Amino acid sequence: MKQGTGGSEVRLDRWLWAARFYKTRSLAAQAVDGGKVQVNGDRAKRSKILRVGDEVRVRRGPFEFLVSVLELSEHRGPATEAAKLYRESEASREAREALATQLKYARTPVYEGKGRPTKRDRRLIERFESGDGA
Repeated sequence: MKQGTGGSEVRLDRWLWAARFYKTRSLAAQAVDGGKVQVNGDRAKRSKILRVGDEVRVRRGPFEFLVSVLELSEHRGPATEAAKLYRESEASREAREALATQLKYARTPVYEGKGRPTKRDRRLIERFESGDGA
C-alpha cells in the first residue's frame, strides 16, 4: 500500500477513508464535522494532520472505536491492508463486543397498536395534550 505525503502525515478524513472506517471520503468528512471523531482526546477538523502514534476515537452508530495509528495512507486498498493502518485497544474491543452482544439479545420494540386512532381516541389524545385530563 502506498504511503501518503512522504509517509509522515496525512489528512484525517483521507486516513479514515483509507482505513475503511467509512465507505466514502465525504462520509468520513461528515463524521468529523459532526464531532464523531476525536484525535488525541480533542475534537478534530477534517484537515487535521495525523501522524503515526496518534490516538483516534471514532463513533459509528452505537459503537466506539479507540485506535492507535500505526501507518499512514491516503489510498484505499484491500481490507487486509487497511487493518494494518491501526491497532484497536483491548478495552475498546471488549466494550464494543459486549455492546454488540447486549444489542443482539435486547428486545426489539414491537408496535402493538391497531392502526389509526378512532375519533374517540383522537378526542382523548387532544384532551390529554391540552392538560384537561382524561
